[in-house]
Amino acid sequence: MNILSELYYKVIGEQPKSVVKLSGDGSNRTYYRLSSNSNSLIGVSGVSFDENNAFISIANVFNECGINAPKVVVVSSDGMHYLLEDLGDDTLFTLLKDSRECGVFNDNDCEMLCHTMELLADIQFKVGEKLDFSVCYPVSDFDRVSVFWDLNYFKYCFLKGVGIEIDEPALEREFNTICSLLMEENDNTFLYRDFQSRNIMWHNNKPYFIDFQGGRRGPIYYDVASFVGQTRAKYSNEVCEKMIDAYLNSLSKYKNIKKELLIEKLNLFRIFRLLQTLGTYGYRGLFERKKAFIDPIPTTLNQIKELLNNYKVSLPYLCIVMAEVASLPRFKPCEYKGLTVDVTSFSYHRGIPDDYSGNGGGFVFDCRAIHNPGRYEEYKKLNGTDTPVIEFLERESNISEFLDNAYAMVDNMVDTYLKRGFTHIQICCGCTGGQHRSVYSAEHIAKHISEKFGVRVNVKHIMLNRSYTIPER
Repeated sequence: MNILSELYYKVIGEQPKSVVKLSGDGSNRTYYRLSSNSNSLIGVSGVSFDENNAFISIANVFNECGINAPKVVVVSSDGMHYLLEDLGDDTLFTLLKDSRECGVFNDNDCEMLCHTMELLADIQFKVGEKLDFSVCYPVSDFDRVSVFWDLNYFKYCFLKGVGIEIDEPALEREFNTICSLLMEENDNTFLYRDFQSRNIMWHNNKPYFIDFQGGRRGPIYYDVASFVGQTRAKYSNEVCEKMIDAYLNSLSKYKNIKKELLIEKLNLFRIFRLLQTLGTYGYRGLFERKKAFIDPIPTTLNQIKELLNNYKVSLPYLCIVMAEVASLPRFKPCEYKGLTVDVTSFSYHRGIPDDYSGNGGGFVFDCRAIHNPGRYEEYKKLNGTDTPVIEFLERESNISEFLDNAYAMVDNMVDTYLKRGFTHIQICCGCTGGQHRSVYSAEHIAKHISEKFGVRVNVKHIMLNRSYTIPER
């Protein structure tokens, strides 16, 4: 912060009267607006010299090529801090908020979007011609390694996060197919990598481009797919068609591509880009539990399923995986506005389940103090829904007393949540293996809540790979 103020003084000749921290949208960089009576600049403090250098170098090339980007005003001697031209607060994404919400993009909206897409071709070819790609961070090229970074990001941060079992060799074979197809064509062009409406500032009635520090040499299709297929933008098919036509018209200055071929390529890059997006949603939403990254998951899943069904190259196992994920109760569209109670059994060896509603709270009941039927050979292959295990627990343990205490706590919360109009409670029951005591307890708590309150109850037994819903009454 002090360094940024010193840089401001060096450029403006006075100390900033106001220093306001800005949202970084999950970035590891920190942004500030430093201003005095007549001057305002954006200060950036990074954590990586190479990343900072990539942004500064690319920004300079953008400006050399006559492409609107924030001008780098001054850089600290260690390269870790710099000041930028202040472009205001309006992004293309925020300007289109009302249009997204009503589902109608007017002529002015389309003009802004199409103009942005026209400039993309200039960015790709003009910057690609002038840029020294060795400055790019973290790699200089869209290559096989970087493709698998994104595919594995999807696998480990999303698929593993939702907890489904996958056939890894089958998935890897299809990842190899995707990678080979993505690498078929690669001009000496600049790949922005995060080209989407949140990274387009609208300043003086013109688009200005930001957040390109991850750019590298790569195929032209990636950025077109990123922009047109941005999940949260909610562009209609008609608007997408207009944007693609605008891009093709501008692209013709550099390269002639038939529209049919472009769309075919875009489908694959959109699939790839959406898989990478799900990796982000998995990390930010399922791991960091940020609700804003959980809400778009169902829409993204549906987009990928539709693209896979229409794509000419068969990716059968990925289709199966996407269908299985989309069928999970947490990702199914729900018009029910009343209270839903999620009751889950789990093993402490696997950890306490996440609350995917984003609300947090609820109850976790530790069932490990109850006499364990899993210690006895005759019960090891059974679970808490099997009659012999039920009879053992009710005869040889204090599980009834345990559940009576649990009911008293749960009843109070359900009753309060109903009165206050809340929509979700999570209740988890855990034991050592997640097979006997926790399953029995979860089953009985779910039945008790349903019978007493008539609310919707989702039941999931993680270690049994079994789930069902008791509908509201």
